[in-house]
Amino acid sequence: MEQQNTPFFTNDAVVLGLLMAILAFVFVSSNSKHPFWVKFYTYVPTVLLCYFIPAVFNSLGLISGESSSLYKVASRYLLPTSLVLFTLSVDLKGILRLGPKALTMFLTGTVGVVLGGPLALSIVGWIQPDIYSGTGPDEIWRGLSTIAGSWIGGGANQTAMLEVFEASPVLFGQMIAVDVLVANFWMALLLYWAAKPEKLDRLIKADTSAIYGLRDRIAKAREGSVAIPSLKDIMLILGIGFGVTGASHFCADFLAPWFETNHPEWNQFSLNSAFFWIVVIATSIALLLSFTKARDLEGVGASKLGSVLLYILVATIGMQMDLGAVLDNPILFLIGIIWILFHVTLMILVAWLIKAPFFYIAVGSQANIGGAASAPIVASAFDASLAPVGVLLAVLGYALGTYGGYLSGLMMQWISSM
Repeated sequence: MEQQNTPFFTNDAVVLGLLMAILAFVFVSSNSKHPFWVKFYTYVPTVLLCYFIPAVFNSLGLISGESSSLYKVASRYLLPTSLVLFTLSVDLKGILRLGPKALTMFLTGTVGVVLGGPLALSIVGWIQPDIYSGTGPDEIWRGLSTIAGSWIGGGANQTAMLEVFEASPVLFGQMIAVDVLVANFWMALLLYWAAKPEKLDRLIKADTSAIYGLRDRIAKAREGSVAIPSLKDIMLILGIGFGVTGASHFCADFLAPWFETNHPEWNQFSLNSAFFWIVVIATSIALLLSFTKARDLEGVGASKLGSVLLYILVATIGMQMDLGAVLDNPILFLIGIIWILFHVTLMILVAWLIKAPFFYIAVGSQANIGGAASAPIVASAFDASLAPVGVLLAVLGYALGTYGGYLSGLMMQWISSM
């Protein structure tokens, strides 16, 4: 679209300043005692606003997520650093005590994506049969298979499906728009409900004792160790955070090409993806540090600095979404909406059956749909200490994405040929 090619602000320094001003406005107003803002933030979560305002600016053509490099910088540098700072004080034993429900909900989300694509295609195909009229690389199922790969794993799995099923560049471009817009709208809803999970937990009669017990233990531990941070403390926190991120990049620069060259058959597990290794290594090192005195840095604000970096990432994700893109090819978006609704419905049904709290629905779903870049955001919307849960599940999604996307693609191919 034209507005994406020629945004009003083209300098990333200006765009970053604008995003930081938006974040400052949101957090200042959300802490205001003025009756208007108190009532406003009763209904609108702060994290949702940090995400939605940049999306509006992108849709109006003031900024462009497509032409900006800020998301890549935030996802590659700020995201792993924030994960390190969140994980330093993580209660690993507490997370392990959460039990099998988290894994069950994640796998339910995966099944919802695998089956949801063929179901959505058959429903829309019944309404409008000419969606099957494409031939060769323009057959719609080829493009939809790339969404399946993306919604179970991530970009590497999406690219794998593109290579396997050979969708045309034009069709793939349309699928990217569906992927981004539908997935981001769903993320926005998750962020909204993350601020008030108790209502949904009561509705599905969930057993929230484990998840909120973990949250309360971490909050109590924080209260007992809070101190005013000195400049030395802040420098140490940032030194560890960015230092671990740097080490992760260093290792990823060797590991990803090595697997690509020597074991291409393992690409299906995203082992040739540098981003995969960055997230895995950063989180692993931080988990090891959580057993050392480094965990005491939580008392001088480690997770607060992590939240700053994560909210910058939220803003850069928001500026990727063009709210007007739905007008380009609405029938494809109808497929995406039905697809995501099936995924959500299945997760809610299973959550009701096993009495899993909404946290597992939200993080399990986002670990599939959004991957490692956004699952920690949704998890941290419940509590910053829970961000590692999102990371661990998202990494599992990388391993399943190619298999699930391939299976879903084959089913959609069968439906298209009927």
